[in-house]
Amino acid sequence: MKRLAFLALFAAGAFWGLGFPLGKLALRETDAAHMVLLRFAVAALAAAPFAFRDARTRALFRSPPVLAAGALYGVAFMVQFEGLAHVSVTLAALLVGAMPALIAVSARLLGERVSRASWAGVAAATLGAVLIAGRPDAGSSPFGVALSLIALLIFLAWLLVLRRAPKAPTPMAIPAVTVVVAALTILPIALAMHGPPRLDLSPAAWAGIVGQGVLSTLIATAAWQFGSARVGAASAGVFINIEPLMGAGIGVALFGDHLTYALAGGGLLIIAGSLAVVLGERATPAIDTPAPTPA
Repeated sequence: MKRLAFLALFAAGAFWGLGFPLGKLALRETDAAHMVLLRFAVAALAAAPFAFRDARTRALFRSPPVLAAGALYGVAFMVQFEGLAHVSVTLAALLVGAMPALIAVSARLLGERVSRASWAGVAAATLGAVLIAGRPDAGSSPFGVALSLIALLIFLAWLLVLRRAPKAPTPMAIPAVTVVVAALTILPIALAMHGPPRLDLSPAAWAGIVGQGVLSTLIATAAWQFGSARVGAASAGVFINIEPLMGAGIGVALFGDHLTYALAGGGLLIIAGSLAVVLGERATPAIDTPAPTPA
């Protein structure tokens, strides 16, 4: 079961990382707030059959933790992509590398046992991200970096709030409801900031938006919650660094970001940290974790 959980966490990190380059495609023709709005509108449409399937699932729309989590999730993406508009694809993705350390520290403070292998993996993965994203590059601004870091704190709040979510009737129930609530939260914010979004976008921009909505939002969220329910929070958090590694790799391959020794070394540390966590978790029995969604 842990093997399947780790595969789900890897997939979540990869799909979230794909959201950075897909977002850049859309940001060529629209602003960040409208792009996030359209992304979540697509995700909400895809999530609707799961969110409204039966009375038990619909009851989650009355759960304060689920409603708060959905609102935080939407706001976090708004802030993150406002930051993306002011930084390079590579740097924006790699700033996410601070997240596993935040999750590990919060898990320890909240009483979860964090193994030595998990601490080693978190340290290696975080060091890898810091090595690459230690300072803004020529295509980035301090304002964009600040927004990206604020978004991480909001994402951490989202994870902590979901720990209080009620038991879900199906694995897709809470991810789907969360996405729908996030879309409803984003709608008035985006309209207040920029008015109605443009819909006459190019096929490339729409491909980026649809890819973000289905892959980088709904599927990534569901995969993360499935995997994180089966391993320790700190161990799960390491796989968030697949996101910056994926985003950085695509940024280098497709968007002209520079491949440096720091980026290559940081990527190796992220991979090594993830392997350390997997090997450490395989040696320990399954545990009940404060994960976002009970399966």
